[in-house]
Amino acid sequence: MTREVGRRGGLDEQAVLLVAGLADLAVSTLGSAVGAVRGLLRRSDAAELAAQAEHDLAARGRLVLDRYAAVPPARLEVLARHALARKTAADD
Repeated sequence: MTREVGRRGGLDEQAVLLVAGLADLAVSTLGSAVGAVRGLLRRSDAAELAAQAEHDLAARGRLVLDRYAAVPPARLEVLARHALARKTAADD
């Protein structure tokens, strides 16, 4: 599929190009992943690596949950704590 210089292809042509690019990326990524798995299966410490990977994934999941699940304190609550801290500091 060649395009003339300065001519913009139609949406169909762009869609085909994007899908072809994504398919190529998926195939190359899958090939790399299969090669990596084969390399891991040949290692003598595969069980240790799997345990470490499980630990790393759990830690990563904990970080994600802490980042997105934690609700920040209410704005008025924060202001009230600051006011109380100032009042306490002024009384001392």
